[in-house]
Amino acid sequence: MKLYTKTGDGGTTGLYGADRVSKANIRVEAYGTVDELNSAIGLARAHNTRSHKPDPALDADLEYLQNALFDVGADLATRSGTTYEKKITRMDEQDATFIEAMIDRYQEAAPPFTGFVHPGGTPAAASLHVARTVARRAEREVIRLLHEEDANTHVQVYLNRLSDLLFVMARAANQAAGIEEHAWLVKGRR
Repeated sequence: MKLYTKTGDGGTTGLYGADRVSKANIRVEAYGTVDELNSAIGLARAHNTRSHKPDPALDADLEYLQNALFDVGADLATRSGTTYEKKITRMDEQDATFIEAMIDRYQEAAPPFTGFVHPGGTPAAASLHVARTVARRAEREVIRLLHEEDANTHVQVYLNRLSDLLFVMARAANQAAGIEEHAWLVKGRR
């Protein structure tokens, strides 16, 4: 099978279920941003596994999230009522609850939260902060989609929790590496 099909040369792409839509369609923007998020998490994994002190538990959790994001993308790419809907797994409330448990676990390993911190620290933590901002953008894209078309509302909730998880993962990674976070200093207090 060839990787290139040339079917998208005219600016359209196929949703799962064979509908062809513009590549600028809000649904495509939403699942495309989820794909970007998955890549950002892959970068964080690469930085973690190549650090002087890799964290196998973090890597396993990030791998879990990458697999879950493929489910999110499939959910977004499949309109309700298509025959292909039976072939995917929709995100649900339990997916967000699972992420909340992960947040609680990582929060125990992070310093107490006292306010906004500068994104950065170790390469893995900095990459997790980038992934967090992509998750926020993906959530905004899904909200736009929900305003225009029928889509699974659980995806928006999942992405909201995921951005919180990525934030606390970054903080925990810096804490484990002994990297001090730098707090936002309000103008006039710098």
